[in-house]
Amino acid sequence: MAHSITWKIGGEAGFGIMASGTMLAKAFARHGYFVFTLNEYPSLIRGGHNAVTVRIATEPFDSLDRSLHVLVALNKESVEVHKKELTEGTVLLYDPNDYPWKREELPSGVMLIPLPFREIVQKHAGDVIMRNTVALGASIAIMGAPFEYLADVIRDQFVRKGEAVVNHNIDIARAGYDAAGESVVSLSALKLDPVDQPTDYLLMNGSEAVGLGAVRAGLKFAAIYPMTPINALITFLADHAKSLGVVYKQPEDEIAGINMAIGASIAGVRSMVATSGGGFALMVEGLSLAGMIEVPLVIDMGMRVGPATGMPTWTEQGELGFLIHAGHGEFARIILTPADATQAYDLTIKAFNLAEQFHVPVFVLTDKYLNESQWCVEASLLKGEVHIDRGKVIPEARGPSETGFKRYDLSSPDGVSARSFPGMKGGQYMANSYEHDETGLVSEDAAMRKAMVDRRLRKIDAIKKVIMPPAVYGNAASETAIVTWGSTLGPVLEAVKDSARIIHFPWLYPFPSEQTKTLLSGAGRIIDVEQNATGQLASLIREHTGIEVTEKVLKYDGRPFLPEEIVERIKI
Repeated sequence: MAHSITWKIGGEAGFGIMASGTMLAKAFARHGYFVFTLNEYPSLIRGGHNAVTVRIATEPFDSLDRSLHVLVALNKESVEVHKKELTEGTVLLYDPNDYPWKREELPSGVMLIPLPFREIVQKHAGDVIMRNTVALGASIAIMGAPFEYLADVIRDQFVRKGEAVVNHNIDIARAGYDAAGESVVSLSALKLDPVDQPTDYLLMNGSEAVGLGAVRAGLKFAAIYPMTPINALITFLADHAKSLGVVYKQPEDEIAGINMAIGASIAGVRSMVATSGGGFALMVEGLSLAGMIEVPLVIDMGMRVGPATGMPTWTEQGELGFLIHAGHGEFARIILTPADATQAYDLTIKAFNLAEQFHVPVFVLTDKYLNESQWCVEASLLKGEVHIDRGKVIPEARGPSETGFKRYDLSSPDGVSARSFPGMKGGQYMANSYEHDETGLVSEDAAMRKAMVDRRLRKIDAIKKVIMPPAVYGNAASETAIVTWGSTLGPVLEAVKDSARIIHFPWLYPFPSEQTKTLLSGAGRIIDVEQNATGQLASLIREHTGIEVTEKVLKYDGRPFLPEEIVERIKI
């Protein structure tokens, strides 16, 4: 029996590879197993090799590792691409009509289970794409799970297509389940243990978690132009816009998107945009506009491999410095960096409150690995009451003022002056991109310019009072400290466990200087682990604390860290 199994399916794009991974993950997550899925696909409009990896365990874990227990190959290329991942005891599930693999062609100890996927589909009058359904049925059998685990998911997946389609898919999956039955008797080591105390998990990707957090935080308007890896957020908002009371618009480009969101925010509703590095480059002028007119705005920035088009469907953490310095002129902004789907949900809610508390842009900085991987989130964590703080807003009963409404009141000690919404009596002001006086009228007076800059920058000191400190995991007393941020936390936790002090930054700007100094005090060895080529977190630490991190474990090949890679390189 096994506590954890890693399963991978590979094949040509268009043959249900991604859907297969999601269905298998749902089949086990619904019964209390902890599940994580990672998808990999090339930067092509059509075709190419796709793969999905699913890890299923009886207890929570922090990331995938190098283990591969079952490889489902829907074509010969899948074995060729992933051959190096096969080890002794790995089961290769394949169609011998694609290629009759022989044991001597594969690493020692690989167990072959040939199943005629195409013949089974043809026997049941199915389309060739349904080979994945046969493979799912066989996989469920290999893992020793009841067939009903998969049947329930199939019913939900195809219910809108009618009972006949549901039954047809169940029959084909059952044929795969039965066909594998004779082979799995000797595979007891791959049968998953039952879950002692099932947890109610929801399976979602990081973009869906951001969307759910945004809606719970009171999102009413989103203008998002499609761009990998944040497209699942668009799907979530577009599919549920009516039931959630959200307006989603697909603009003609990212420039229009950020300006539409700024307009919605001026109108008084919570709004957001989402993009990746190339799209955000187009938004930078709009970002500066938000800084000048002090509009609350949430931006989900999903990183991928750059520069330029780079590798659009792969992951990296190369744009932290870009976000910190983006925009012309000097103005405050906040950058939050969630590690997983649960944090993506929580920090998105926090982002909306912070944006309206300080009237600044707030970034939820994600990446392809976080956005498109599927994570288990405890349902109970999403059901708590959400506090919504709309910040300083003038009272509805306010009357006209002889001096006009001072939207940019210089006397505000924290730099944040009350705002009004259109239609509020006595709340009229000008909002434009020029420097201005307290009512928003254009001003090029030297003294006024200096006073306005000083007031806007006072927000930074106010923001620092509510900074989220870095979180400490592992052995807090260890003299070895590992610093990391964003989604790299999972592989670090899986690698290090309790053998080092792990310091994770869910908030990176304004930088938590004093907290970082305290947490790194007494550390004899500091190691920076992040997914870029220059060590951007290490640079921030040196800039804001004077502590130089000389030991860096960096990865920038587009693939997420595996815990074994970290162990091999830090040698604790």
